[in-house]
This record gives sequence, structure tokens and C-alpha cells, in this order.
Amino acid sequence: MELDITPKHNHENSMVIEGNEIGPGDSKSISINVGRLPSDTRINILAHVFRSKNPGPCILLLGGVHGDEINGMEIVRRTIELGTLDALNRGTVIAIPLLNAFGFINFSREVPDGKDVNRSFPGSTSGSLASRVARTLTKKILPYVDFALDFHTGGASRYNYPQIRYTKTDSKAEYLAKIFAAPYTIQKPLIVKSFRKAAKTMNIPAIVYEGGESVRLDGFAITKGIEGLNRVLGEFKMIEFNPEAAQSLLFKKSAWIRAPYSGLFIWTQKSGVHIKKGEPLGVIKDIYGTKSVQVISKMEGYIIGHNNASVVNQGDALFHIGLEYQNL
Repeated sequence: MELDITPKHNHENSMVIEGNEIGPGDSKSISINVGRLPSDTRINILAHVFRSKNPGPCILLLGGVHGDEINGMEIVRRTIELGTLDALNRGTVIAIPLLNAFGFINFSREVPDGKDVNRSFPGSTSGSLASRVARTLTKKILPYVDFALDFHTGGASRYNYPQIRYTKTDSKAEYLAKIFAAPYTIQKPLIVKSFRKAAKTMNIPAIVYEGGESVRLDGFAITKGIEGLNRVLGEFKMIEFNPEAAQSLLFKKSAWIRAPYSGLFIWTQKSGVHIKKGEPLGVIKDIYGTKSVQVISKMEGYIIGHNNASVVNQGDALFHIGLEYQNL
């Protein structure tokens, strides 16, 4: 199968973003203001636009939707730094390493009013900062985009083994996921008001990469993200890239194993390994040294994410298990 994308933008015409014209063969960095804080500090989105002289699709590389997910930001940032996008063979790349600047400053997923940017799409110009950020991306960037790669990192204290998530009812997103070929590929339904949902509404196939743990750079997750990104660019002949063969496991379902007890959590199995039902995965110890409770697997599958928290409460999610798997 090949992904047939007819570019929505006539390549011979200039792109106009925030009053800036970017013609074929041009590159430009554009700062887009989305609001200001009570200190009068401006909050901006910096978009790097790279255009080849030759027609082709427009891809969005997006990082930092959540301000504490720095591995996603680093994948996009490093791709720019390495010069991968400087001389595209065809098409256009819009690279945004950091969408949520306020969240990054505060190492937070949210903005000042506690809103999540990734639950605020398509957004509103008269809404909260999260809504304004979402609306700016939706209104000023997405109309040019033919497909999107959205780079994320695991949440607070949660490590995600490098994985791509896509909607199983979207054949174009499925194709992109196969080309990206992260170690794990997971079918996940669309979330209301998420970026992926907004992109789908605009007929833009989008996939989400997850890797590592928030506020902690992870070389393995970053490398796998860059490799997948380059495979996608190479597939559309936007760059010269001859990748090594990559194997990915597809998971159609997943479930969490939760803490049976509160206390100090010490895991003995981690993300990326295969586990069997009844296998010990870790232990939770009472702080006073009087009790120790094993965490036992209730299912067979692969650990696709785990909790790195040292202290847990009963019911906390500890291990994310990928189920119903097959080679992609």
C-alpha cells in the first residue's frame, strides 16, 4: 500500500503564516504570539518552515504539546540542529519543537488555569491560554498540513517504551505508523478535543509518538523517534534515507496492572519485556518495615510502560501491558 496524499497547498504559491511569506525553496522561522502573562511576558509559538523548490507533501513535526515532555521536543529540536530539513528533495516541513511554552517554563503539562492543551482543540481565540494555543495551531498551521507526527513523552514518573499510536479506523494513519516502525505500535481511539481528533476532522492523518519519561532525557527514546521520523521523510522522498530493517509489534489492546497496596515501590521488571500471567513484577514495602506485598501479573503480554514512582498508593497504575499482539 502507498499513501496517496494530494498536497492541499499549491506548491508554486507562497505560504503565508502570521504575515510572513515563504516561497518555494525558502526557509524561515516564524514567531506567533498566542497571549501574555500578568507580568506582560509574551507567550509565542516558534515555527520553523522548510520548503523545497520541488512540489510534495507538507508534514508537521510537533513537540511540546505538554511542557514537561522534553523527549518529544528534543526529537524535533535535534532534527533541526542536524540539518536534516535544510535541503529537502521535495515538499515542505513545518517543525515546531515547543508548542506549550508556558508549560515548558514551569515543567508542567498545563497552562495557568490548569487546562491541558491536548484537550483544548480546535480551540478559541477568546478562550483560555490552552484554547488560544490550540486555536493558533489549528487556524494558522494546519490548513497547510497534509500529515502530522506528534511527539510526546510519558507522564509524571511514567516511562513509555518507544511506541507509535494511531486510530485503527484511519488507514492513512495506519500506513504512517507502519512506515515509522517504532518498536511498539498501539491502536488507540481518538480522544475528544485532542490534537489527533482535530487533525482527523480536517482530514489530516496524524500519529503520536511516545517515548521515555517526563522531565528526563532518554537517549533510546530520542534515537528511535528520530529514526522513525527519518523513515517517514524518506518514504515520501523528502530526504535521502536508507534505513535498516525495523521490526514493530502491534498491540490491539492494553490494560494496567495496579498497586495492591500502598508503600515503597520497587519494580523488578520494566518496559520492553515480555511477561507471563502469575509472574512477579515488583514489590511494595510498608514504610515501617513490617509488610511486603508482591505485584503479580494478572495477564500475559509486553510491558509497554511502567511507573517509576518510589512511593505509590493502592490502586495506582504501575505497569501498562500490551495485549493481543502481532508483528506489524
